[in-house]
Amino acid sequence: MNRRYFVAGSLAVGALGLLTNCTSGRKSLRVAFQKGIGTIMYLKDTGILERKIEPLGWSVEWKEFAAGPQMLEAMNLGAVDFGPVGETPPIFAQAAGAEILYAGCEPPSPRSEAIIVPKGSSIQSIADLKGKRVAFVKGSNVHYLILRALQTSGLSFGDIVPVYMTPADAGTAFERGAIDAWGTWDPYLSAAELNIGARAIADGTGLAPNIMFYMAAKPLAEHDPLVLKAALAAVSEAGRWVSGNRKAFAGILAAQIGVSKEIAERAVERGEFGAGAITAETLQKEQEIADLFYDLKLVPKQVDVRAAAWSAEPA
Repeated sequence: MNRRYFVAGSLAVGALGLLTNCTSGRKSLRVAFQKGIGTIMYLKDTGILERKIEPLGWSVEWKEFAAGPQMLEAMNLGAVDFGPVGETPPIFAQAAGAEILYAGCEPPSPRSEAIIVPKGSSIQSIADLKGKRVAFVKGSNVHYLILRALQTSGLSFGDIVPVYMTPADAGTAFERGAIDAWGTWDPYLSAAELNIGARAIADGTGLAPNIMFYMAAKPLAEHDPLVLKAALAAVSEAGRWVSGNRKAFAGILAAQIGVSKEIAERAVERGEFGAGAITAETLQKEQEIADLFYDLKLVPKQVDVRAAAWSAEPA
């Protein structure tokens, strides 16, 4: 994600957005989601969240985004209050001064992201990516996976040709051979494997935990913590159902995002679901990711992840 996403006036715009939401009497929790496999997809169509916050006088608006960086841009601009992203987007956003907080997280899902190559590719390992065109969303969770995979294979980021693309554009480029490899996540990962025979040369196992964080706009957390608590409780409830009803969820997901049940089942099988409290260990792992991006000069300043961790209890 380029720093241009967080222009100098964005904090003022964000404050104005919150003011409009509150003073208009709308009392609407604006929830972001991406078409994927996370708990949020089940939550979206069940009414669980609506029932949790309706007694507090709030309703829900759902807003779709292509990826985490765009979602956090909107959150910083005051257009979104709550939503899930992977590990890396919050680091870029925090480095750019975004008013966001880590509010909760799902368990690690390292198998739900991977670096894939086309069927029949001569690339057999990460080491073979030297000089190759590798597509991914800049500032996304797979950005970190690619860095770690290169690092453990004796390569640097400068050894590949990064191609920054949205998942939709990367999928098209991958199919027509315009890129050599693609860093992606489910359900795009499962779709590429099952539909066109894509082959993973590395997933997140042993490299990147792939933790989904539930981020909150700082004004929401400060002014309406009960609403934020209710949202996290709703995600937790939905996650328990999904974890115990994976096949049923796969059927729901297939219809929601327009993929086959086989693709949805594969994606759901390797994911983990629900919302839990953010632990010191989780923050330490996130700090390690932030430090790597800073050391490689991919973010403009050092980030203290703990400074953006929300505490449900008053200080």
